[in-house]
Amino acid sequence: MNPQKRFKIFEALSKATPQPTTELIFKSPFQLLIAVILSAQATDKSVNKATLILFNKAPVAKKLAQMQLSEIENCIKTIGLYKTKAKNILATAKIIDENYHGEVPQDRIALEALPGVGRKTANVILNTIFNEPTIAVDTHIFRIANRMNIARGENVLQVEKKLMKFTPKEFLKNAHHLLILHGRYICTARLPKCRSCLINNLCEYKKKNLN
Repeated sequence: MNPQKRFKIFEALSKATPQPTTELIFKSPFQLLIAVILSAQATDKSVNKATLILFNKAPVAKKLAQMQLSEIENCIKTIGLYKTKAKNILATAKIIDENYHGEVPQDRIALEALPGVGRKTANVILNTIFNEPTIAVDTHIFRIANRMNIARGENVLQVEKKLMKFTPKEFLKNAHHLLILHGRYICTARLPKCRSCLINNLCEYKKKNLN
């Protein structure tokens, strides 16, 4: 895909959604961190239902760090892999409380050292909370980057590096959320809504669903 076409794609997506952001519900950087950890292999909708209960009991790191593991499990049991996630968010809350005075660190290495936090989660936090131009490649972004030929790659890291390289600078900060929303609601895994897609004429997908 040539740079001009890629620019037009991001320009169109930006005009349609001028202020894209996460659909996870949170009131602080710490709450977003916990929500993103819980969102692995789970929908934002299911995470929001669980965190509504969890954050009512423990809105800050210190409160969550003081909870019993069984209490946390009971709050998030509707989410997949809840036992592992409960252990991770409890351990992460303790580290945030003890080592960072309850504040989420603005540092990739520090973030990725937290239990349950990998590169993708760190990228979400750095982008959404600290406004850094990072792109967290999830299943939606990986799919549409390859499908539309914006940034082809065999794995998420390849796609991330290509997106960071080829995304026009003026759209880099919002690229993560723009692409996720497009993949979640328009360029879906099954039966993408190509007929109603605003970038249909720019997309290089060869098997467009025009029915």
